[in-house]
Formats: sequence, structure tokens, C-alpha cells
Amino acid sequence: MPNPGIRMLKTSVQQLLCFGIQAGTGNPALVVQHDHQDVVQRQQFAQHRNQPACVYIDRSADGTITLDYYYPHARSPLCLHATLAAARLLLSPDQPQLQVRTAMHGQPLTLILRGDQVYIRLAPQPVAQPDIGPDLPARLLSMPRIALRSPPVVASVGSPKLLLQVADSATLQALAPDLAAISAWGKAQGVNGCYVWCERADGRLEGRNFNHLDPAMEDQATGVAAGALSLHLGRPLALYQGEALGQPCLIRTELDGSTVLVGGRAEYLEEV
Repeated sequence: MPNPGIRMLKTSVQQLLCFGIQAGTGNPALVVQHDHQDVVQRQQFAQHRNQPACVYIDRSADGTITLDYYYPHARSPLCLHATLAAARLLLSPDQPQLQVRTAMHGQPLTLILRGDQVYIRLAPQPVAQPDIGPDLPARLLSMPRIALRSPPVVASVGSPKLLLQVADSATLQALAPDLAAISAWGKAQGVNGCYVWCERADGRLEGRNFNHLDPAMEDQATGVAAGALSLHLGRPLALYQGEALGQPCLIRTELDGSTVLVGGRAEYLEEV
């Protein structure tokens, strides 16, 4: 039931590209404002639009802004590329910083505008380390002889990821993992998929995210994984993702005390 203290405005839906390396590239997200549907209706909308992510901006009478995230197949506690899209619409040179929270867990987020770049400040989230047997990565990635470059670990800035480092870009791009096994293991452990990454020959990092059952829905940029990986490695990152999918993306991170800033480009496309 809508809050009677909030003036009813026409629902708007806008599409943005997030973390793109250049204009016209990036991970698409839909931002919905002035919407008063329930969770079931929002999930149906996200499924019908079938975009990588959809975020609803909800405003309460006391001025609190809440972000509610949906993938086509499920509601999510946090999606950073959708947060980037929302931040691009909420921020301006007159208001370059804003505090918001997430709908599912009430996680506080700080949105920051720096020129044409948008950043989100997050704190590391405590996460239990599941039992990761020596054969688990090979089974999930469908590569029986794969040799990881570092021990697997689960890390989180709001949506836990199993971080797996492979040898090189060729290995990374050749992966055709068992998506059903990743999904089943993740649900059992409270982990939102695998983020597989490598250090390329030029010293840059590259990654792929696997948390959808449909391979066509592979994420083109995964900010929550970049934040988790940056905190795990203890250093700022320039992380490339999505080039093989036709949407090359660059996610930048910075460490600031115990928090991490995750950011990049957010390009407004159109109202849809």
C-alpha cells in the first residue's frame, strides 16, 4: 500500500549502460522510479523485460532512499551495476554524494559522483567459509584437470562470491561451467555464484561471473565481485570483463580504510 505522505508520480523506466569502457558499451540496467508494485509484480516486470538487472528507487516520507534489485529469475540483495545506474540518475554536481540503503538487508551504500564516473562505497560483509573440497572447482567449472593459481575463497561486499583464479585469459575465456551445479552449490552454501578471474600477460585483471542458469545471461560486469576481489587481494583494481560478450567493461576499485569504492562509467540511454 503506497505511503499516503508520498505524492503519486507517474512511473518512469530508464535504461543505462554501466561500467562501459567507451560510449555505447557496458552492462544494461533498468531503473524504475515512482513505482508502487509489490515484490511479485516487480519480479514479473523484471522477467518480462529480461534485462541483466532492474533496480527500483523507493523514497519514504522521511527522505530515506531504498534500492530494490531484481534479475529476470530472482530478487537480489545487491547488484552494483544496477546501483551505478541508479546513482547516475540520483547524483548531480549539486549533490555529488548520497546515502541510500538496500531493500532486502538494509545495507548502507554511499553513492559518489566524480566527473563522469560513479562510485559506490561498501564495507566488507562477514561470510562463513564453506568447505571447498579439492575437486569442487573442477566440478563446478567442468574442467577436470584445471589448476587454480590461488586457493579458492568466498568473499562478499553484500552478495557472496566464490572467487576462483585461473592461469590465464585463454583458460578463462574457454570456460563452459556446469551452471546447474554452481546454482545448486550456491543455494546450499548461501553463495551467489562463482567469479573466475585471472591476471593477464599485460598485468591487468580479467574476470567472468557465473550465477545464471542460462549461459546467454552471463554478466557483462559484476561490481560486487570486483569489490570482494579487491578486498581479498588488499589492493585497488582495474578489472576487465565482458569483451567476449560484445560489451567490454572496466570496473575500477579503490580501498579507503576498511571500505572499498567500486565504480566506472554509467551512460544514460533512454526512457523506456
